[in-house]
Amino acid sequence: MGRSGVRLIKNDLLDQLEEKGIRSDYTEDLVKDYMALWEIKNELIEDIKEKGVSIRWQNGENQFGYKKNDSVAELNKVSTQMLKILDHLGLKPS
Repeated sequence: MGRSGVRLIKNDLLDQLEEKGIRSDYTEDLVKDYMALWEIKNELIEDIKEKGVSIRWQNGENQFGYKKNDSVAELNKVSTQMLKILDHLGLKPS
């Protein structure tokens, strides 16, 4: 989703705040936080698509293996925080 899509989501959330009569500097700041997390979420998804859920590591010629991609756990944390923001504001994703 491009920049116009990001603006659509942000404007939709701000419109919902306005309709609920709770638009303020504080709630607008939470929407900004949500949008920052939205971008991070998309970057984490791209990292997982690119590298997979497991990443090969190598410390030397004979020292190598696989480890979990930390982006998987981070994606879960970011998504949870995004849902908490929406829930706190009583908003629905667009």
